[in-house]
Amino acid sequence: MALSSVAAAALLTTLKAAVGLLTGSLGILSEAAHSGLDLVAAVITYTSVRLADKPADPKHPFGHGKVEHLSAFVQTGLLAVTSVWIVVEAIRRLFISGSHVATSGWAFAVLALSILIDTFRSRALWRVAVQYRSQALEADALHFSTDVWSTSAVVLGLVLVSIGATARVPWLQNADPLAALLVAGVTLYVGTRLGNRTVGALMDAAPEGVSERIAEAAAKVPGVLEVERVRARQSGNRLFADLRLVLESNIPFEHAQSVVDRVEGAIHELYPAADVVADAVPDMPSRRDLVQRVRSIAHRENFQIHDVTVFETRGRIKVDLDLEVDPNIRFTEAHDRATELERAIRGALPEIDEVNVHIEPLPRRVETAREATRIRAQLERRILEIARKLPGVVNCHSVEVHQIGRALLATVHCTLQPDLSVTRVHDITEELELRVREEFRHGVKVSIHPEPATGRDAQ
Repeated sequence: MALSSVAAAALLTTLKAAVGLLTGSLGILSEAAHSGLDLVAAVITYTSVRLADKPADPKHPFGHGKVEHLSAFVQTGLLAVTSVWIVVEAIRRLFISGSHVATSGWAFAVLALSILIDTFRSRALWRVAVQYRSQALEADALHFSTDVWSTSAVVLGLVLVSIGATARVPWLQNADPLAALLVAGVTLYVGTRLGNRTVGALMDAAPEGVSERIAEAAAKVPGVLEVERVRARQSGNRLFADLRLVLESNIPFEHAQSVVDRVEGAIHELYPAADVVADAVPDMPSRRDLVQRVRSIAHRENFQIHDVTVFETRGRIKVDLDLEVDPNIRFTEAHDRATELERAIRGALPEIDEVNVHIEPLPRRVETAREATRIRAQLERRILEIARKLPGVVNCHSVEVHQIGRALLATVHCTLQPDLSVTRVHDITEELELRVREEFRHGVKVSIHPEPATGRDAQ
């Protein structure tokens, strides 16, 4: 497409220059100059499009798309130079040397051919420019579309000159330089618009409306609390977007990555070829939320913890938590890790008076288990008896008992009243586990899966 523009521009430049010299029409000569610059611009466009298609390399990690903007900038400069020359020459003819134009059928034929070619080429280039988001091809399309209007102005000027010569109206001879001034005005207007966009792209200005649309799409993704920053820039036909997302504090890294992936997917739905980089930062917990602040400190220092309890007694605030450590390290090393965590929490939260850390081995292997068939019936019967006496429990089912090493693991599904709070459900399951362990003292661990009761369960 760019190469065909070169051929079209070369043909029109040659024809307009020849007819302009034969007739002495400044309008046609200005059109020839305009087409000549279009020829140069088309060559630049052809070269820039080829360079912009080159893949990224170590020296150009963002690709070569900026070549297109540079091409459009050069074309803008050429349009400005052409316009200045036309204005100067038109003023000279209007006020100094006068205008003498000899119209002919060849002039009108060449201009009609020019309008036909420019109309076809501008529409074809515009379709391709939109399809491939190419600013260089868009600049070429703008050139050809303005040529249609400017050539039409020249045709009108020549018609008025012919009428003036036939009707012996001398002042109509000025229609030709006036038409040239109109060509210059149109060229400057289009060149200014293109130049503003080109300079903006070269200066990494955000494309109009893009940052807002990206921020809106990212904010709709579940898990995103705030879109703190959006930076977008255009390089050739490719959009680069850089985001900073605020996510909930203390969520697992895998979940944070999942949210980021969904944000990138949402942006790609808007801009399929966009290069998106999203950075996630945690939301800072409220100063009043000591539990979350303790978790944040532990996670920031790369400690794996659970069962965090913060309580106040006799005016002193204490923290109890479980610290998971590698089961194969020595106890002294594990104790040092616990001490390091205590210091980090108390250093960051001076309002906490005491930190108690319970050390637990972090499971790293799959345990071998076998069904404990002998005790299963007894355990199942007793679990059901205890559960029926607990307020809020509707039913228990699917009891399984496995022997893992020397310990027994009993798993049971319990349906509870659906309107209970999570805290109340936790208290009920804790009570059930405690009572079972009290009766079966030979190492029974109870794992209860709570489920909200439905109408069928109530029956």
